[in-house]
Amino acid sequence: MRTLSFNVPDSVDLDAKEIVMIVATRLYDQGRLSLGQAAEMAGINKRAFAELLGKYKISIFNYPASDLSRDVKNA
Repeated sequence: MRTLSFNVPDSVDLDAKEIVMIVATRLYDQGRLSLGQAAEMAGINKRAFAELLGKYKISIFNYPASDLSRDVKNA
């Protein structure tokens, strides 16, 4: 895993852990990280990460509606 360092303005009222969580949830939402990878990045287990996704208004089901429709047809 890579380590990144960047500057955050003092006016942003977030701690480092919350910033990492925001990045992890965004990457998960974009499909760039799996649930497990995003949870590892955030430093928590998969269940806790899945539960926190709602706080960031991100669905745990991170695949397109078209895939869901296809899955229902094939069920």
